This record gives sequence, C-alpha cells and structure tokens, in this order.
Amino acid sequence: MRRWLLTGALVLALGGSAAAQRLPERMPSRGPVFESLWPLKFDLLPPRPDTVSIFVVGDVLSHRAVSKSAEEHGYASFFRYVEDRIAKADLAIANMEFPLAGKPYMGYPSFSGPDEFPQYLSDVGFDVLLAANNHILDKGTAGMRRTIEVLDRKGLIYTGIAANEAADTLFNPLLLHVHGVRIAIVNFTYGTNNGSSEKWPKVHYMRKNDILPMLQRAKAAEPDFILVLPHWGTEYQLRHNRVQEEMAQWLVENGADIIVGAHPHVIQDVQYIGDVPVVYSLGNALSNQNDLIARLELALTLRIVLEEDKEPRLLEPAFEYLWCTKPGMVEDSYSTVPVTLPETFWRQKSDYQNMMSTYRKVYEENHYVGSGRPR
Repeated sequence: MRRWLLTGALVLALGGSAAAQRLPERMPSRGPVFESLWPLKFDLLPPRPDTVSIFVVGDVLSHRAVSKSAEEHGYASFFRYVEDRIAKADLAIANMEFPLAGKPYMGYPSFSGPDEFPQYLSDVGFDVLLAANNHILDKGTAGMRRTIEVLDRKGLIYTGIAANEAADTLFNPLLLHVHGVRIAIVNFTYGTNNGSSEKWPKVHYMRKNDILPMLQRAKAAEPDFILVLPHWGTEYQLRHNRVQEEMAQWLVENGADIIVGAHPHVIQDVQYIGDVPVVYSLGNALSNQNDLIARLELALTLRIVLEEDKEPRLLEPAFEYLWCTKPGMVEDSYSTVPVTLPETFWRQKSDYQNMMSTYRKVYEENHYVGSGRPR
C-alpha cells in the first residue's frame, strides 16, 4: 500500500515527509521532457529521494471486447509492461471511463464495465480513479449510484462524482497528503451522454459555477499544488480547441497549478499558460478502438521537488509514449506497452510497424507545440 493519506477523513497510511536534500546542479531545460528525436533514446528520469512523483494515464475504456478478453484471460496483461512506472510513482491516477452498472457488460455507445476492472486498476497500483466523464451516466442515475456503491465497498478512491453532499465535500476536490506534499485534485466533465433529474448522486460538469466552489475549497485547504483533470475537447483532434484554451486560462486564473486533460481519445498538444503546464489530452490508456492514433497515448510523470526551508517546486512534466496492443499482438489479451518495447516482443510484426509510424506522425505533429519551442 502506498504511503499517503486522504486529508480530513480517510487515513490509508501514515507517510513521513521526504528527507530534504539539496537539488542536483543540472535541472531540465524549459518545456516538457519527451524522448529524443530519432533514433529513439528515451531517458526516464531517475527518481530522487527529495522528489515526489505523480504518474497519470488517460482513458481506460471497458469496451465489450476488453471485458470478454478479461473474462477469458484475466486482467494481468493490461498494464504488465508499465507496472514498474505505476509502482514507482508516489501517486498514480487513471481515468475510469465507464460506469459499474452491473451485467450485462456492455461497451460503446452505452458502457457498463465489470466490478473487477477498477479493482485490478487498484491492485496494479493506481491510487485515484477519475469518474467525471461523458460515459458515467450511460446507464442512468442508477448506474452511477451503483458505481459509487461498488467503489466505496471496495475502498477505492475516486473523484469527480459523489453520492451526497457530505461525500461531495470530501471527494471534490480530493485533498491528499503525498509524502508531505499537499495536493488538491479537481475532476469534471464537459457533459454526459445521458442526463439525470436527481440532485444526488452528482457528477461535476465543466461549468464555472460548479468548478469554482471546488477550486475555492481547494485553496482554503492551502495545498501546495492544485491538479485539475478535465474531461474535455474534440474527439480525434490532435490539437486543442478554443473552448479548452479559454477554460484552461480561467482555471489558471482561479488557482490551477497543473492541468491534465482526457476525452479526445488521442494525444493533444502541450501548452504553458504562464508557468502552468496544460496537457490537453493524454489519449487512451487502454481500449478496443481501431484508429491507430487512438491506440497511441502519453503517460505523464509530474515531479515535485522538496527542498529544506523552501516551498515544494514542480519540475517540467516528463512524458512517455505508450501503445495499446490488442489480443494476439504481444499478449493473449490487451496490453499497453511503451513504444520503446523491442520488436522482438511482437507476435504480429505489422502492429509494431503501425505503432512506430503512428508515433512518428503524432510526435512530429505535437512534440514542439507550446513552451516557446520551435515547431
């Protein structure tokens, strides 16, 4: 179990503050840290004892083919090749883009995923599940209510939705102490595929009068960082849209320190608003989508430096490109792998070539966007 606690309510474990140590003299240059240009020379920055790390992935989708494959083969292969990244992080976050509405399990366009799926995500090392997304009401209010009941029964930590007013105050924003760093997490969605006529349970929407109270409660708790995780944007577009940018600007004006988006199912560009990094979309973490650009994603590592007698400081975001393989390509079931995984692991060599050509396309499209870097 990770050594962090939920402020004010649920103690998961008591973790001491990281030992204050002097920073290395060489620090990353301005802008996000990506792999080098070809040939690939991915350099995953080593963990430091004076650094708290947060690992974030994008949309985890429970398509029917994914559920059926899990019924036959289990879940173990899904994140097998990135388990070390998840385990090494002090805090790991995934977007659970499906409700737990019970059987029959269904995929697009109206999702209902197995109860075992979020348990697997927790078992593999994800600490927080994001639940505010357009699919959370696919099975109506009853489906969202059951989702909350299942997550609560399993003792899993989530944000973006709430059963009642007391739970909403507790989980939205989600206030965490992570090795001495105070982090507030705010999650909301641009909309849902179905509506609800009931006040509770509640999903948080991308409305300023809904988001602002969460940001105000977050600031009142005096966190070191406010991490905002919106579900937004235009699907399958590699660049963010005007609505995203205007909302990002407003979020920064109202206290956001880091913004990391989901929903478009593809990687979108990275931008800075002042000193605040805005990662518009990480893409899919795991799904059955067929479009090649929807099978490539970014995994994000945020690193917070602890220095003696100084406020915690955020380093530049570090990214790693991942690829979602389907059954028979690398494993018998689905598996998300780093793009640096050697071709020898592939049973279907054509899928390796698909991955590399898609990586080149998306890398060239978005790598230099933002941060004042040349295109």
